[in-house]
Amino acid sequence: MSIADTSLRRPVLATVMSILIIFFGVIGYSFLGVREYPAIDPPTINIRTAYTGANADVVESQITEPLEKAVNSVPGIRTVSSQSALGNSSITVEFDLGADLEQAANDIRDKVSQAQRNLPQDIDAPPVVSKADANSDPIMFIPLQSNTRSVMELSDYAENNLVEKLQTINGVSEVRIFGDKRPAMRLWINPTKLSAYKLTMQDVQAALDRQNVELPSGKIRGDVTELTVKASGRLTTEDDFNNMIISQSNGATIRFSDVGEAVLGPENDEFSARRNNVTNVSLALIPQPGANLIEITDEFYRRYEQIKKELPPDIVSEVALDKSRFVRQAITEVTETVGIAVGLVVLIIFLFFRDWIIALRPLIDIPVSLIGTFFIMYLFGFSINVLTLLAVVLATGLVVDDGIVVTENIYKKREAGMDKWTAAREGTREIFFAVISTSVTLAAVFIPVIFLSGFTGRLFREFGIVVAGAVLISAFVSLTLTPVLNVKLGGNKGHSRFYHATEPFFKGMETGYGRLLKGFLRYRWVAC
Repeated sequence: MSIADTSLRRPVLATVMSILIIFFGVIGYSFLGVREYPAIDPPTINIRTAYTGANADVVESQITEPLEKAVNSVPGIRTVSSQSALGNSSITVEFDLGADLEQAANDIRDKVSQAQRNLPQDIDAPPVVSKADANSDPIMFIPLQSNTRSVMELSDYAENNLVEKLQTINGVSEVRIFGDKRPAMRLWINPTKLSAYKLTMQDVQAALDRQNVELPSGKIRGDVTELTVKASGRLTTEDDFNNMIISQSNGATIRFSDVGEAVLGPENDEFSARRNNVTNVSLALIPQPGANLIEITDEFYRRYEQIKKELPPDIVSEVALDKSRFVRQAITEVTETVGIAVGLVVLIIFLFFRDWIIALRPLIDIPVSLIGTFFIMYLFGFSINVLTLLAVVLATGLVVDDGIVVTENIYKKREAGMDKWTAAREGTREIFFAVISTSVTLAAVFIPVIFLSGFTGRLFREFGIVVAGAVLISAFVSLTLTPVLNVKLGGNKGHSRFYHATEPFFKGMETGYGRLLKGFLRYRWVAC
């Protein structure tokens, strides 16, 4: 007994199986991430080393080149690129697409540890090995500008008031601040005055180490009280640094104000962020891998409305970049295309069957097959993107083919005088292997795409699997649910006026095709 006969004997079972397909498809859809394109970025490792004060040539010869030679022996490397700048070395190692990122990172760390003994001993810190995230590009930029506040004040406001409100959005990995300037105390020293007092830079450094320090002071305990002692040793203001004692000798006290000046300013004044030629501070939202960009941006805009109400009057903010707009537009266009495709399917079926009940039946078959593909996407770890949505659009025409073949054969049996149960059973049994072979053939066309290598294979892998999965699900639905629908929603046995008015045209087309086929068979050598 075939699955089609079982479905006709137990129509509730066939209905429940289709409902389960929809149920699992909805569950899979709820876990799918949304992005513009499939994740095709290769595993990438970054090695960053700081060497303050060294020029680019020294950084390249003493840091970058030794590290490059060490990591070149790691297997699976595709490319190695480096950048040596003032006080900074950055090496980017790109691996083959099939490489394991965790294993690659461990191999790079081992090689860097071995090469560390060949690096200068006075580097700021050991080289930092980090995994470059393919989703580390910001999806939103929110600049902050003010005509009255400095960039340092804007940075402080953004970090202490806005980052926490946006960091807790579900799916956000990090909120970065671009163009921020942290406050730092700059000590400007006059070399002439320093020499006149017979002092050196080391004396100033020693004074800082002695006086700008926070030490534990213990506690004072009495009979009935216990007090914690806090010694304020940190210098915080410009006056504190200017009054710092550098040297005391022969009753003379030399303070820092005698040899220089302390000025509170930005920690790094070599870069800035600008918008419309106005210096600003920008917040950037970084999504987690596989996160749903639509959900992130929707939640952001809900919080952003409240943030704008709480902003001080002198701070102006707006959304400068929203990458989710492209994803939204793609989803909207695909939704419209699916609607048009389903409408055309219904129209074409009506024009040939000339029965609205049969024509509207694909509105049940098609959603079952398409929704079920979302569960396949979830199992394979895919996302909703342009290519998977394109596969859904293409599958709209493919998934209805099996149902039409089964329906047409059942319809022909009913026209021959069979009752609806017998017509459904005999018609489905007769076309069973044709449906299976057609669906497997279509799936076999797209499945080999998963074996393509390189960026092309990674790009179209999701497309091929989604189309093949939709076709196989449609074959199952057409052999289980479609026969049941033909029995329960079989339509009228009689024909409408539109049917009788158009039947001569179809009869003529059938007769003409028969004559053409017979004539062609007389000259079989033409086809050879």
